[in-house]
Amino acid sequence: MESILKKKSFQFAIEIVEYCEKLSLEKRFALSNQLLRSGTSIGANISEAQFASSRADMINKLKISEKEANETLYWIEILSTLDFIEVPKDLKSNLIEIKKMLAASIKTLKSKEE
Repeated sequence: MESILKKKSFQFAIEIVEYCEKLSLEKRFALSNQLLRSGTSIGANISEAQFASSRADMINKLKISEKEANETLYWIEILSTLDFIEVPKDLKSNLIEIKKMLAASIKTLKSKEE
């Protein structure tokens, strides 16, 4: 069964790819590349966490996703400030929801270690 977190991060990655395509059309390649890398890495690491070799490995993969989510938020905030191309409203709110879910998942997994 696929987790809600994995589904949401996959959909977020699709939204990021679509937005980055628009940025590329406007010749904003550097920002597009940074956002594309961090934004799609969130879901990739969540996906990897499902096949982790241990609980510690799973926590590590989710922490990497959390770091990538923080970086993605940074790029979205820069793009929102620069106002090259309007950042879709849902992009930031979807990311914040994913960040909260990641934090809760990490906290739950850590509590089971003790």
